[in-house]
Amino acid sequence: QVQLVESGGGLVQTGGSLRLSCAASSSIFTINTMAWYRRAAGNQRELVASISATGTTNYADSVKGRFTISRDNAKNTMYLQMNSLKTEDTGVYYCKVSGTNPRTMNNYFYWGQGTQVTVSS
Repeated sequence: QVQLVESGGGLVQTGGSLRLSCAASSSIFTINTMAWYRRAAGNQRELVASISATGTTNYADSVKGRFTISRDNAKNTMYLQMNSLKTEDTGVYYCKVSGTNPRTMNNYFYWGQGTQVTVSS
């Protein structure tokens, strides 16, 4: 099992910045790819950015140049620095983590509880 704790959401004006954090904890699982998803009201959940265990990143076109994903492997914590926020960035942001059980080599996915980001004009 992997436990996830998200933090950092809130209300910000257009052009402002927020930093999200997702801390993963597990007694045995190896944490692999970590990612941020978001869901705006009435829309499906979409990938915002992902980062592999070795630091390879991937971004949705809509956030390239504005958002930066990073991770601290020693702390199993992922961050999303969001700059130049737009109203269309409003939504619930979820972290998703891939974890491997080293005893079985089975891979599992875990979701955080979500944190609200609201960008006002």
